[in-house]
Amino acid sequence: MTATRRSDRRPADGSPVARVCVDVPLAHLDRPFDYLVPAELDEVAVPGTRVKVRFAGQLVDGWLLSRADDSGHTGRLAYLEKVVSPEPVLAPEIAGLARAVADRYAGNLADVLRLAVPPRHARVEKEPRDDQSAAAVVAEDAVVDEGTVVDPRGWRDYPTGPALLRALTDGRAPRAVWSALPGEDWAARYADAVAATVAGGRGAVVVVPDARDLDRLDAALTAVLGEGRHVSLTAALGPARRYRAFLAARRGRVPVVIGTRAAMFAPVERLGLVAVWDDGDDLHSEPRAPYPHARDVLLTRAQLAEAGALVGGYARSAEAQLLLETGWAREVVADRATVRARIPAIAPTGDDPQLARDPGAATARLPSLAWTAARDALRQDLPVLVQVPRRGYLPSISCADCRTPARCAHCAGPLALPSAGGTPACRWCARVAAAYACPQCGGRRLRAAVTGARRTAEEMGRAFPGVPVRTSGREEVLTDVPGGAALVVATPGAEPVAEGGYGAVLLLDSWALLTRADLRAGEEALRRWLAAAALARPAPAGRVVVVADGALAPVQALLRWDAAWFAGRELAERRELGFPPAVRMASVTGPAEAVADLLTAARLPEDAEVLGPVPAEEGRERMLVRVPRARAAALAEALHSAAGARAARKAADPVRLQVDPLSLF
Repeated sequence: MTATRRSDRRPADGSPVARVCVDVPLAHLDRPFDYLVPAELDEVAVPGTRVKVRFAGQLVDGWLLSRADDSGHTGRLAYLEKVVSPEPVLAPEIAGLARAVADRYAGNLADVLRLAVPPRHARVEKEPRDDQSAAAVVAEDAVVDEGTVVDPRGWRDYPTGPALLRALTDGRAPRAVWSALPGEDWAARYADAVAATVAGGRGAVVVVPDARDLDRLDAALTAVLGEGRHVSLTAALGPARRYRAFLAARRGRVPVVIGTRAAMFAPVERLGLVAVWDDGDDLHSEPRAPYPHARDVLLTRAQLAEAGALVGGYARSAEAQLLLETGWAREVVADRATVRARIPAIAPTGDDPQLARDPGAATARLPSLAWTAARDALRQDLPVLVQVPRRGYLPSISCADCRTPARCAHCAGPLALPSAGGTPACRWCARVAAAYACPQCGGRRLRAAVTGARRTAEEMGRAFPGVPVRTSGREEVLTDVPGGAALVVATPGAEPVAEGGYGAVLLLDSWALLTRADLRAGEEALRRWLAAAALARPAPAGRVVVVADGALAPVQALLRWDAAWFAGRELAERRELGFPPAVRMASVTGPAEAVADLLTAARLPEDAEVLGPVPAEEGRERMLVRVPRARAAALAEALHSAAGARAARKAADPVRLQVDPLSLF
């Protein structure tokens, strides 16, 4: 595609033509532009290199996408100004993937390429490329090589698991949604799948939510593949280390790349498998435009590259369930007998028999059932995990007299207490409210509205004197817990692994998860509960107590360890109500006039429904546009074109477009 009508005209001076994506984040400029390649740059100006070009009178960055002998531009063409580096860092496969992702999310190619390729680090590019000098080089004594048969022993608890490994070893492209058993070493199972792919002569990309998961997977892959057969790619590595790992993959020196969402675009030769662990975790969603989700990027990549795909987790997202119901993927699950043998004893505190024994269980934060489970585990010299949804000490407080939530007088943000003797402070603007007085009744006494992890640790320490109490959360995330009696209070996602498993897992403050104004509240609650419960020992040594009503659907799924049932139920309800992933939905957020302007100009599909407006942050509003999944491409194109028209006429107020946003409310 060129900027003007194509006429197959060769440049008068015979110079070859370079098609360049200019790094300008404007929707109406989201297309390649033709430039001439001067003779002195002919050898280094190859597809995939970074270049500098003149655009609208300014020197801007760009990507050389392809070369051609002629151009469709009928006017005068400018020359490339500079090749920033002769290193072709943008692989053709990644360029095609980036275009597909931009089209799917109504975004710009330049924005996606900024996510796909890390910033250049000149010193790293100039480092010696001796194949025997870097740890990233494939080791000569690798444990797994092409032709090796991978032992499927770890997958035998799942009837279709060994077949998955055989398909990967044979060079086929299986697509699977895997529901992991409690206590499963998921990192080892992913390492098996990657090893099978490498044995089949192909490469793999695996994406996990956070650094803790990445460390587990890194250790598992090193044990299976050997040293130097993979690299870890994450934004937290720092510029030099990240670029070094990226170049190792781009130059074909390693067959496997693992990482957080920064690795979803990692260049891997002969891609045979893309895999994502715990795809329901919101860390997989990119916060920068065009806001792609790692799961969807990897599945698109599997489709384009004809590679295998593995979506796994203790829980199952509605999106993963849709893959099964449409036939795109197959299910890998254990039979019910195996599940029953592996799960801990799970009990709720809000069912009728428990309320009959303990009438206070409906209101107590630590009902007698939970207290007894913790006591029994500690008496057996086993650790106890306590999951609390909120971090901090008292993250939300209210007036002790009239129960009015305590708000900041400056910004109306919620007040919180940082410690037992601390002074109330705003969680939004950090202003201290030492002289707080309730605006409703004038009272100055405060009470807890929400209890955080540190206050919970303090309470548990008083309930079980003499038992060591440790916390794991945002400030300090523990990786593991040695054996022996101990209380571990953790926020969701920060639960450390205990040696041999926990004797008891207590899931407190379930209301904080279940009552969130979010489409995914039940799904997210179950995901967090299953991740914590999976760390407990099997019954009868391991017990899980969830402080919730046993009649609730997420609690029922937890009691039976049946994430598939809940995911199917959730997807059916969303089909009935018309919510993602059953439909494709786009969010348009901005000032009211700007949102109305964009939607008026957009040529939406005839069957599109416009919902809203609803209030958004900072005085803006949000409109939702819903279409059947078959019309997803038309919706994205219409919104992108309308955004381009606004950019072309230099509309003042920006509008944010998000396709299938995680939060609709």
